[in-house]
Amino acid sequence: MIALRQNLFAKIFSIHALCLLFLLSSLTACSTAHRLPTTPNLYNAQTPFPAKNIAPTEQGTASKIYYVTDRSLVAAGQGLTGYEKARSGSMAFGEVGLAYDGNMSWDRLVEVSQMKSNRPRIEVKVTSIDEIERFPATPLIFRATPDGIVVNPEEERLYRQSTETLQKTVAQRLKSANQKDVILFVHGFNVSFDNAVLSLNDIWHFSGRHGVPIAYSWPSGSGNLFGYFTDRESGEFTVYHLKETLRILSAMPEIENIHILAHSRGTDITTTALRELVIETRAAGKNPRTSLKVKNLILAAPDLDYGVVTQRLIAEKFGPAFGQITIYMNQDDSALGISQALMKGIRFGRLTANEQNEREAQIFRNVRNVSFVNVKGVKGFVGHGYFSQHPGALSDIITLIKTNSPPGTSVRPLTNIEGNFWTLDRTYLNAKLPIF
Repeated sequence: MIALRQNLFAKIFSIHALCLLFLLSSLTACSTAHRLPTTPNLYNAQTPFPAKNIAPTEQGTASKIYYVTDRSLVAAGQGLTGYEKARSGSMAFGEVGLAYDGNMSWDRLVEVSQMKSNRPRIEVKVTSIDEIERFPATPLIFRATPDGIVVNPEEERLYRQSTETLQKTVAQRLKSANQKDVILFVHGFNVSFDNAVLSLNDIWHFSGRHGVPIAYSWPSGSGNLFGYFTDRESGEFTVYHLKETLRILSAMPEIENIHILAHSRGTDITTTALRELVIETRAAGKNPRTSLKVKNLILAAPDLDYGVVTQRLIAEKFGPAFGQITIYMNQDDSALGISQALMKGIRFGRLTANEQNEREAQIFRNVRNVSFVNVKGVKGFVGHGYFSQHPGALSDIITLIKTNSPPGTSVRPLTNIEGNFWTLDRTYLNAKLPIF
């Protein structure tokens, strides 16, 4: 009888969780105006937004964000209007134009980018989408021979040509950038193409327009009752294309560092792609830390099973392959709470220090470049998109990308909980003099 009641309770709870997930996905999918988020704590009247350090070519209120996507395109007549949630077998590389409140001047944008109180709401809009290059569909046609696999020469030539176009375009922009870095953003569940680009633009703008921004947008956006599971499948579909993107970028001598920021389900896609690349690179006798050039791997609200992380990533010596790995967590993240109820494993983005056993804690202590940051004071019902909305978390991400400083230093004075676990709140770095 007790077992029957427990099974009944579990079924009722799962139904409620699915219904709440549907509500959350519907809220995420709502078409609302995108506004510049709260000013990071780093900036105020005494410590201004670092406009003077931004390359002249990157100043202005008509910003440009590059993108790579394997979404299907939406075409009207002869013109491209955007990308949808359906999958495409071929990658596209292009540029998105964005504008801040229509006729706003650069000086006015700089002014409001450091205002803390009575700041006007600044709407940011996508104004243009320009697909620069369309790669041949994968897999490329090949045939098996006694001497090995032979790829169709014409398809191989076209793919190489597309690769060179992407590299030349990014290299040209790097010439005028103050930093020879790339910030690559991988979004999460039920996110549109436009929202992915707009989220990266927020991070890039407040970082002082550091390096070259590239949004990797996969076929997400299935905002219905079972959309979470559809997006999970699409996440598996996109792994190969993300690996190709990382191969293409890391092969560029013009790029010094790659900073990867992945959110929610995007963390699963990113870590899966990187894991396979790390294995491939080591098998070739190379050091992934220097070959892949990933200076910072930032996992925000990661929707990953902690047990899977320990077995698939830690067991593969994943951590030492990168400069720093930083995981931002919120124990009150409702979206990950639902995911945890449905998938039955502790979600990485809700992990606490006391949920590790001693062996796991010892392993993480030995991997000194992995840090867990518990974000306090997250506002809102869901508490999942705090990486770009929380003024303390946003400040820490910006500081990490620009300085590569470890936690607990004067530059990133996080509060240590124990071992690799740290905490920050909404006042973190408030009125602190930035070093950049």
